[in-house]
Amino acid sequence: MTDKKKIRPTVKTQLHPRNKNRGRYNFSNLSAVCPELKAFVRLNPHGDESIDFANAQAVKTLNQAILKADYGLNFWDIPANYLCPPIPGRADYIHYLADLLTEANNGLAPTGNKINCLDIGVGANCIYPVIGCMEYGWNFVGADIDATALRSAEKIVQLNEALSHKIVIRHQANSKNIFKQIILPGEQFDLSLCNPPFHASAAQAAAGTLRKTRNLRQKRNVVPSLNFGGQSNELWCDGGEEAFLKRMIWQSKDYAHSCFWFTSLVSKSERLPTIYRILKKVDASQVKTSTMRQGNKVSRFVAWTFLSDHEQKQWTNRWK
Repeated sequence: MTDKKKIRPTVKTQLHPRNKNRGRYNFSNLSAVCPELKAFVRLNPHGDESIDFANAQAVKTLNQAILKADYGLNFWDIPANYLCPPIPGRADYIHYLADLLTEANNGLAPTGNKINCLDIGVGANCIYPVIGCMEYGWNFVGADIDATALRSAEKIVQLNEALSHKIVIRHQANSKNIFKQIILPGEQFDLSLCNPPFHASAAQAAAGTLRKTRNLRQKRNVVPSLNFGGQSNELWCDGGEEAFLKRMIWQSKDYAHSCFWFTSLVSKSERLPTIYRILKKVDASQVKTSTMRQGNKVSRFVAWTFLSDHEQKQWTNRWK
């Protein structure tokens, strides 16, 4: 038999239709916009241009190129040892959130300054506010407990004129609080979003980083990259994701009329029954779950609101 080059799909059809990175990365174009990327581009075993996705510096440089080429950013960077996000997956969460608002807006995605969003755990990368602002013109408040992450996010906002008047960064002084002292008196948000810490301990987080790196290195025995893995508060908290989500849901009740849709990513589907039970206990009026796919990875987010149908109608009137 004659060896033939494997035909690889040119469109990642599982990504949201509005995702700018549904196509395969054009490394020539990206390198033209960000010349630093050229040093990391090589041919993969299929004969295609790619990078080593286990190399933290390569991934960060790719992100810089994508954000410059596709989102118009002049500057984006993160400190050493902080989480470097995969942009297509992060963008999908934003696009599906836009779909959530679209359902309440007669089929039209609301855009511009009338939409206010809250990012719980904005991180050093500020990626959700960046994408939400550049794609839909939404305003954001980004909250975090980490001072270094906050300084990094503020720098991203300050050095990009398109973001400077649309994103506000706030410090959460109490790690047990989610919304208190972040949602200020009289403020109303159309969306809150969150990518909660996954692991329940530092040891679990380190083991997860090692597994990720080994998979990317085709299971060769390598030392995990901390820069690729992220900081402790980005990766773990007491009780892990489930405990964090329980706390978020209970605390959201105190801000029932300060936010239309509360949402959070949920990493494992087996956690959903527990989440639904708690949402019933806090008397959420409506609960929705959206599933997202990136290659072989399946993710999801849960959205809940306390507003009645009449209150939802009144709320959306101001989007017009």
